[in-house]
Amino acid sequence: MSFKRHIPNAITCGNLVSGCLSILFLTQGMPVKAAIMIFVAGLFDFFDGFAARLLHAKSPIGADLDSLSDMVSFGVAPGFIMYWLMSQYFDSQLWLYEWWRPIGDFNVLPCLAFFLPVFSAIRLAKFNIDSTQTTTFRGIPAPGMAIFIASLPLALSQVGHLTDGALSYWACLGITLIFSFMMVSRMRFFSFKMKSAGWKGNEVRWIFLAIAVVGFAIFRWLALPFVMILYVLLSIFFAERME
Repeated sequence: MSFKRHIPNAITCGNLVSGCLSILFLTQGMPVKAAIMIFVAGLFDFFDGFAARLLHAKSPIGADLDSLSDMVSFGVAPGFIMYWLMSQYFDSQLWLYEWWRPIGDFNVLPCLAFFLPVFSAIRLAKFNIDSTQTTTFRGIPAPGMAIFIASLPLALSQVGHLTDGALSYWACLGITLIFSFMMVSRMRFFSFKMKSAGWKGNEVRWIFLAIAVVGFAIFRWLALPFVMILYVLLSIFFAERME
């Protein structure tokens, strides 16, 4: 087997390592770096598929490796970030922390954040057996969910409210439940796999990308959660027409 056939899998492993580093940074008290590593994992996830198509190196093991890597980077890692965000609210509201402490010193309520990796696993498993998800997806992709979750600590850090529980537990729980549902729903979400780079047929994609770039240039990290909300809204209204 030629060396070039291993290149996409090596890039996929970069995705996996990025997810592991995200979890590691979070355990070391560095949530911003943890969030950034999810974006790095997203870049690896994009380029491994691009490399596989460019080098004609698609393989069954590559597909399985991609799913396993995605589970860590876009399932487990964002689950831990959401757990951390939920815990900040209880830490800043000490009376709540005392009230909800059913297992010794362990606060169990933030563990509901782990709905995200559970539903990510279901989403990835369904994707692996569905060959129709090419130009559009059924359910929001796990990387899309992960990018939204990762954008939250980045945006909170920019406005100086990262560790004061400004994003309440109930808001975090609502976000968790909404994205968990969207991952396994039958809703259509558009992908960025273009048959050509032209405007015709890709209008929604190019408009979204233009808004995302301008928004990030002006508002930096604060724009990211709203960009992901825009992706959801555009998908609801236009994804079915893009099949």
